Amino acid sequence: MTEPIRVLVADDQSLLRGSFRVLIDTAPGLTAVGEAGTGAEAVESAQRLCPDVVLMDIRMPRMDGIEATRRIAGSPETAGTRVLILTTFDLDEYVYGALRAGAAGFLLKDTSPEVLLAGIRTVAAGESLLAPSVTRRLIAEFARLPHTHHAPGSSLEELTEREREVLVLVARGLSNADIAEYLHLSNGTVKTYIGRLLSKLRARDRAQLVISAYESGLVSPRWPPSPHPGPRT
Repeated sequence: MTEPIRVLVADDQSLLRGSFRVLIDTAPGLTAVGEAGTGAEAVESAQRLCPDVVLMDIRMPRMDGIEATRRIAGSPETAGTRVLILTTFDLDEYVYGALRAGAAGFLLKDTSPEVLLAGIRTVAAGESLLAPSVTRRLIAEFARLPHTHHAPGSSLEELTEREREVLVLVARGLSNADIAEYLHLSNGTVKTYIGRLLSKLRARDRAQLVISAYESGLVSPRWPPSPHPGPRT
């Protein structure tokens, strides 16, 4: 039998932690292995329990969720642990910082139980939970930052023309299926290109590919992304 996905719940509100834990424990294929009420506890618990996924709040005492994410994602002890950030609409300014820290994706605290459970399974499978709506907010943050307007860096020099094209579409928030349709490729071929990009750019996941595209200057933050970029010319 397949081992259940092991989840650590980190939130400073005990009622929310308990609710998430009950939801996770009653879902097929998932199990809650622990709780943490502070960022420091989240880091310690992740190192001790080695969960597959940490459901991470941002605003917590004794170290916020972004710093806790940075420590979990950057430690060899928890290299296999994925962090799924819990956020609210008034915390959008933290999207960029959390992605840079190594978060695998975002969920809103008022999301439905079905979406929450699906999100946990998505990041546990090695994918990123980065919807176009989140990508738009990320782009807005890049547009605000003064250091985003520069020429492509050397990290992109080894990419082929097609790989750059795929990277641009990833940065615009398109799914693999959208990219396949736009470029007239199979889903398997797109997945292969994504894998090559992750390897060449030394990116942890899809979210960090988006950051690489904007930080390198390959994509400009001056235009909003669209899930349907229109016909190719």
